[in-house]
Amino acid sequence: MAISFVRIDDRMIHGQTVTRWAKEYPCTGLIAVNDAAASNKVLKQAYKSASDKKTFVWTKEHFKDVQEKVLKSADQYFLITKNPLDMKYLLVDLGFVPGDVKTVIVGPCNDRPGTTKLGNNQSITQEEAEAFEAIAKAGYNIKFSLIPDVSIGTWDDFKGKFGF
Repeated sequence: MAISFVRIDDRMIHGQTVTRWAKEYPCTGLIAVNDAAASNKVLKQAYKSASDKKTFVWTKEHFKDVQEKVLKSADQYFLITKNPLDMKYLLVDLGFVPGDVKTVIVGPCNDRPGTTKLGNNQSITQEEAEAFEAIAKAGYNIKFSLIPDVSIGTWDDFKGKFGF
């Protein structure tokens, strides 16, 4: 199993992701997919140094090129995107299937103009809601959980706020 955990987190890679979630879902490495971070040497290095695990920060295009290699890897990776739109691209538009993982865990999504607040540090836009709906329709469960033992609910609990 090459992918052990799928997460959307606007901070992408940080101590909580690596230490706390790795206790629940073992991993030997991290794959973060975000065009802006992968294209910025300083950001890319910051993310890589946030963990002692093997860490990759890739553009969506690079992920598209290496997705089969990821699936065939003997390593277990966390697959992380900064936002729901990037995750929708991977899981829906590309049709990437992360092995047996059928749950997308949503971590911090900071309050921003034009968002609807779902819970503490979890706010999304209508466009992000549309991405969640597409991910759900592709067969994934979506759980809003900053840390493993605390969840504010699933996409089904919140999608009515966005007209779904």
